[in-house]
Amino acid sequence: MTSEAADSVEAAGPAPAADPGFLQRYGTTIEYILIPGAALVGALIAFGIFVALFGKNPLDLYFYMYQGAFGTWFSWQNTLSRAAPLILTALCTALPAQLGMVIIGGEGALLMGALGATSMALAMPGAPPLAVQIAMAGGGMVAGGLWIMLSGALRQYRGVNETISSLLLVYIGLAILNHLVEGALKDPASLNKPSTREIGAANMIGTIPGTDVHWGLVFGLIAAVAAYILIYHTVFGFAARVAGGNVRAAKIVGLSVGKLILTICFLAGAAAGLAGMVEVAAVQGRTNANLAAGYGFTGILVAFLARHNPLAIIPVAILLGGISASGGLLQRRLGLPDASVLVLQGIIFVFVLASDALYGRIGFLKGKA
Repeated sequence: MTSEAADSVEAAGPAPAADPGFLQRYGTTIEYILIPGAALVGALIAFGIFVALFGKNPLDLYFYMYQGAFGTWFSWQNTLSRAAPLILTALCTALPAQLGMVIIGGEGALLMGALGATSMALAMPGAPPLAVQIAMAGGGMVAGGLWIMLSGALRQYRGVNETISSLLLVYIGLAILNHLVEGALKDPASLNKPSTREIGAANMIGTIPGTDVHWGLVFGLIAAVAAYILIYHTVFGFAARVAGGNVRAAKIVGLSVGKLILTICFLAGAAAGLAGMVEVAAVQGRTNANLAAGYGFTGILVAFLARHNPLAIIPVAILLGGISASGGLLQRRLGLPDASVLVLQGIIFVFVLASDALYGRIGFLKGKA
């Protein structure tokens, strides 16, 4: 190297490093999209391998899953109808998560909400349909809210783990539902499958004009947006997030952690209870064992995949609703059991939980070399 070339290199100095500012500002947001997305893709690949072991073509599997979920307008409507209760039951897990609580009892709150809504409708014969629908929504939300608030109270005042108590309350709720529909609330005409009396066609909430999607989807969207505003744009939500981050610090600054727990748990249960009301007033028309369709348990997966963000719950619920809606097509075209989508949901949940260890550990998303 000549002396002139050496002098020019020294004058130029080392090459400037790439500006890490963008990744430092948005790296966490990218993580919240990239990591769950990678977990979902990994779960689909694992499910494809699982199906291949039974002599089925994984590419056919993915094609029919897409067709059954989003391939036609009929598929879209089926998907959106299934997404409605998933949004509401996912909020039952996502809201308490802001306080660091793991509530997995959305299924029980949904069943209690269905019973509360049906009881209100049967107690108001001859009332105007709008009044009955409002009473059903209120009854469902109060019943579901009190059911989950019981888990919060057990956690706050007796030190009972809310995850265990909320899960056990699901089976207690199912036993109560079966007892009532086979006893005090049983319709004498329901012989093969015990059910309550019908709430009446006039009291059904119907569908969105021009579609076969019931109004429960709108209820779910409104609830998700309202939950997002409550958590991220109000003093109450800020207090809840502070308590969720550090309970000791929250108590030092004077926050009433007990009231926060009970209020959040009530709101969470009210969302799942509203899902029960929707299933009665838009789908079943009465309360029976068919309401225990697993929406509450799938809602847990939706909440975890959305990282407990109320707005992110909406697209994730649509995606999981589509997977559920594709089960019938997989059964007809590939000969797979309709419950095979439950296997996929379980695989997704395992991958999502395993991927949780990756948050904050991907160097290039933090602007590091």
